Amino acid sequence: MDEKLTTIYDAILDGNVTGAKDGVQAALATDLQPEVILNDGMISAMKEVGRRFEAGDYYVPEMLVAALAMQAALSLLKPSLVAGNVKSSGKVAIGTVKGDLHDIGKNLVALMLEGAGFEVKDLGVDVAPEKFIEAIANEDVNIVALSALLTTTMPHMKTTIEAIEQAGLRDRVRIIVGGAPVTQSYASEIGADGFSADASSAPGLVESLLEGRMTKEV
Repeated sequence: MDEKLTTIYDAILDGNVTGAKDGVQAALATDLQPEVILNDGMISAMKEVGRRFEAGDYYVPEMLVAALAMQAALSLLKPSLVAGNVKSSGKVAIGTVKGDLHDIGKNLVALMLEGAGFEVKDLGVDVAPEKFIEAIANEDVNIVALSALLTTTMPHMKTTIEAIEQAGLRDRVRIIVGGAPVTQSYASEIGADGFSADASSAPGLVESLLEGRMTKEV
């Protein structure tokens, strides 16, 4: 790997925001293509973060600071990606469902997805079904990600999926769900396309859905 890409890669693994930003600026000053910087320096680092989390070598704090370093670096790289017409891997609308004001888990998932090269539209917390529908209709969204931390707000996941169906937009998106009380069984019960138990597994789930390797029965 190019030395400048290695610098970016290591800075993200260490959660070094300044190092990641400086690394991107240095890489952009050379002949390295923005897409190479993104894929080889940044996305590869976030994949390693996910691997270390699943292996028990990283915990939520380490994953969070790495994701924040990635986000800071990406903010510098985005203008070059746009200028080079580099497309995102897909667009995800994410939000905590109606009645639920918790956002830590949702924010971490959003950061991990952005770190994996997906464009993320964060709808925030206490999101009514209509807002998800609007994002699907107007924002060219491929994936809808629903989060809930409370058992009392979990039913709003089902309500949101039903509203998307009633709006005639269900076949345009894949829907994933997650949150502390949510299970794979519940995801299947309410008609979601996938379930992510933690932030580190969300990018792989989204990638699989977009590549058509998973069905709605998963």
